[in-house]
Amino acid sequence: MFIGAVEAGGTKIVCGIGNEAGEVLERVSFSTEQPEKTIERIVEYFRDKDVAAIGYGSFGPINIDAASPQYGYVTTTPKPGWSNYPVLPELKKALDVPFGWDTDVNAAALGEATWGAAQGLDSCLYYTIGTGVGVGVYLEDRLTHGLVHPEGGHVLTRLYPGDTFEGVCPYHGNCLEGVAAGPAIQARWGVRADKLPVDHEAWEIEAFYIGQAIASAVLLVSPKRIILGGGVMHQKQLFPLIREQVRRNLNGYVGASALAENIDGYIVPPGLGDNAGLCGSIALGLRALQD
Repeated sequence: MFIGAVEAGGTKIVCGIGNEAGEVLERVSFSTEQPEKTIERIVEYFRDKDVAAIGYGSFGPINIDAASPQYGYVTTTPKPGWSNYPVLPELKKALDVPFGWDTDVNAAALGEATWGAAQGLDSCLYYTIGTGVGVGVYLEDRLTHGLVHPEGGHVLTRLYPGDTFEGVCPYHGNCLEGVAAGPAIQARWGVRADKLPVDHEAWEIEAFYIGQAIASAVLLVSPKRIILGGGVMHQKQLFPLIREQVRRNLNGYVGASALAENIDGYIVPPGLGDNAGLCGSIALGLRALQD
């Protein structure tokens, strides 16, 4: 049995085919263009694939309320052309299979809980830090939604000492995404993250903001593992800096051995690597088929 998967980011779309074991059998990627053109390319890819279901993990915000007339829509995204676009309804017109639908980061959290770094645990958080910042929340063996869905990339931050950077988020300025996403790094330093040396002061500032957000998340939802993915986190020198910031912010208050003795195994990169989102979308497709 084949399951289709879509990892829809603000910059690129990844489509793939997987199986019930979460193995990615094939994949293609292309730029995220205007919605009509993008949906056309997704449909073209899956039209002859004979998949039993498709899981779609989308950049957000999105409507995930199945009782809403706008279920399956992208909602208040600043991405031109995509605001209030009916992604899922348009796909269903062309592809007659069950669809799983959630945020890209919730999908990645589900993938990591099913086959990756959080396998065997009943909770985890998945942060993607790249073009934007998103947080997927998996608690008590289920994805968390609520009023809309978690938007942990837009939590407000206290400023790094002496930092005068105003942030790039069009909604909140210096929220986590506004100061720590890839575009914020480029706006602050004039070059992309992957062009900065590993000992650049940028990484201490980056870790300050990410560590602050993670410490707040630990206090709020107490996940059993935190997974950091996305393009910015390809800078592996960030991991020890972030762990130290989390320790400093928590200041010994949370009495858990995972923080006190094994924080290297608590704040980790994705076990599925760059396939976390695609594998998560396979898991969404499997759930849709079961439902």
